Amino acid sequence: MRPLKACAFLFLSGCFQAANIDWASADGPENQAGSESKVGISFRYRLEQVEQAGFDRDALASTLRGRLNFLTGSLGGFSAFVELDYVAQVGSDRYNAGGGNTPDRAQYPLVADPKGEDLNQAYLQYQADRWKTRLGRQRIIINNARFIGNVGWRQNEQTYDAWSVEGSATGGIDYSLAYVGKVHRIFGNDVPAGDQKHETYLLNATRQFDRVGKLAVYWFDIDNEDDPSVSNRTWGLRLTGQKELERSNFTYALEYARQSETGDNPVPYDADYYRLDLSWGPEYAQVFAGFESLGGQEGDPGQAFRTPLATLHAFNGWADRFSTTPEAGLEDLFVGVKGPLNQWSWYVAYHDFAAESGAAGYGSEIDVSFSRRFADHYGVLLKFADFKGASAAYADTTKLWLQLTADF
Repeated sequence: MRPLKACAFLFLSGCFQAANIDWASADGPENQAGSESKVGISFRYRLEQVEQAGFDRDALASTLRGRLNFLTGSLGGFSAFVELDYVAQVGSDRYNAGGGNTPDRAQYPLVADPKGEDLNQAYLQYQADRWKTRLGRQRIIINNARFIGNVGWRQNEQTYDAWSVEGSATGGIDYSLAYVGKVHRIFGNDVPAGDQKHETYLLNATRQFDRVGKLAVYWFDIDNEDDPSVSNRTWGLRLTGQKELERSNFTYALEYARQSETGDNPVPYDADYYRLDLSWGPEYAQVFAGFESLGGQEGDPGQAFRTPLATLHAFNGWADRFSTTPEAGLEDLFVGVKGPLNQWSWYVAYHDFAAESGAAGYGSEIDVSFSRRFADHYGVLLKFADFKGASAAYADTTKLWLQLTADF
């Protein structure tokens, strides 16, 4: 999409938002469905600076995402949803967008926000009393998005061409299942790395247990036909819960998963995953700590635990130094504190990274953020990450973000 088309897209979005549209002129079911239709519009501007050892120049990315979506009302349980995105460069474009989008900018560090348009979601939905199903391009997030997510931090979201079902069964069990035929990744549809064919199945079930917490049981068979090396079959258990204390709150999460190769992955392997999260304190200052381990084998490539569909930015530090698990695996020991301050929210965390196999240390990182919402529609975020590498393979990296949002 050319700049003129991008401007037209943003202008059209504003027209939809400003217009007072009367969708119905009668009382029939078709017109009632029309009256329940909704138009949504949002904008997200981000300025991201990256300083990384080993690159000739620092990256500075100034991008604006406009998003327009439309949800029809329900007619006989059926509804439809469509969502369009456009990411524009506003001023500075001194960054490598990755995935082959900017091959002439190899002197800059990666900021994975390529410009361009995207049909982000487009699906038909049927809603019944205790279940619903969707067919088409859609957002899929399972549990905490550690294995299956939408990579919502990046300007171009990851979505799935899929058929999915979710609902509630007897015995207090909630379930979701999906078949995925294609994954639209954050690099956009202009490069081969942006769209990947799949033969993937995702199953997840949860149940709440009194005085214990919520137990999730999952099974993911990820068969990537365009990149067989990341194809894997994973099953796991995740338990989360909380306990209200006199003047504070205690929460916990425990998780274990086992993974092996599947599809046309040329390397047979087995790897384990462990995670523990604890937090305690009053609302104004919650202390949290945890440990995460992704298995690997030092000196034996292809044995590491893979998370190719994860929302990675939320895990293992905001500097994103571990978007691919090292061959020796990864251990992340972290501690931090977070809470509100007047109208602001704040967050500080420290990570220590090391190999799961062998004695190598990868480095450490400090993450800090401040954020606030204004007038229900607007938001501001200041965010900082500083990674100190223990070797040349994991270079020192500093990232700074300013983000402004508006949604209607």
